Amino acid sequence: MQFKVYIYIFIMAAVIYLIRLLPLTLIRKRITNKTLRSFLFYVPYVTLAVMTFPAIIEATNSIWSGIAALISGVLLAYFGIGLFGVAVCSCAVVFVVEAIMRFMQ
Repeated sequence: MQFKVYIYIFIMAAVIYLIRLLPLTLIRKRITNKTLRSFLFYVPYVTLAVMTFPAIIEATNSIWSGIAALISGVLLAYFGIGLFGVAVCSCAVVFVVEAIMRFMQ
C-alpha cells in the first residue's frame, strides 16, 4: 500500500514537470497568432477564478451569505476600492447576512 503512494507521487511530479517543460522546449520563437496569445493571456485569470469561486460560496455557513459577499466584493472592486477595503466589507457583509439569517430562525 505504501509503495503505491510513492508511485503516485512520482507520476504526479512527472506530469507537472512535463507540463512546464514541454512549452519551453517545443516553442522556440515568439507566438504571433493573435487568438493563441489572447488565450494564453487570460489563462491565469480564469484559473484563479475557477479555483476561488467555489471557495467563496462554500466558506460560509450559508450559500446566501457567500453570494452576498461575492456580489458586494465585485461591486466594490468595480468602483475602485482597494483589496483591503473589499476584503473587510465582504467579511462585514457575511457577518450581517449570517446574523440576519440567525435572527430569522
